[in-house]
Amino acid sequence: MKKNLLGQIEALLFVTGDDGLSFSQLQFLTEANAEQVEQALSELKNRYDGEAFGVTLKELAGVYQLVTKPEMAETIQKLVENPTPQSLSQASLEVLAIVAYKQPITRVELEDLRGVKSEKALATLAAKGLIQERGRAEGTGRAILYGTTDEFLNYFGLKNLEELPPLPEEMAQEPEEDTDLFMTKFQEAFKEEVNA
Repeated sequence: MKKNLLGQIEALLFVTGDDGLSFSQLQFLTEANAEQVEQALSELKNRYDGEAFGVTLKELAGVYQLVTKPEMAETIQKLVENPTPQSLSQASLEVLAIVAYKQPITRVELEDLRGVKSEKALATLAAKGLIQERGRAEGTGRAILYGTTDEFLNYFGLKNLEELPPLPEEMAQEPEEDTDLFMTKFQEAFKEEVNA
């Protein structure tokens, strides 16, 4: 059998999760022949079924998946009923606040306000169900518009968005025109030198 074929198949099935992989996909990805893949799948199944593992190998509708064993249901139920609390990072909280107050908002608009990339924070917030796509912006590229979800309201104990605390007045007012801090400082320094 091809060296480390068991590990390759196991890793591929783990990464694909519920989607699983077909026999032909496993052959293609591992570059093994049909007999080798069949033997590896059989050996993996025997290994999982024969030892104290919480998962097993199943073939469902021609797709192979790693699935949890039925006897693990009670343990898994505890996790589902009592999920581990995961706090949001500072970056995620910043992005969430901007989305909450400025929604619907595109990623580019959000990054302009923050001054840094926000893709990872957006992905984290979407995965937690706190934000979602709210359509597409008009114009070139039709960028995704983001907004908060009902889960966001639930997470923060709000009935609706009107219950969000008001922004401080200096932050709530949009500046008349964008100012370039560097140029402002440069001009001030230049005037001081001229006047000296």
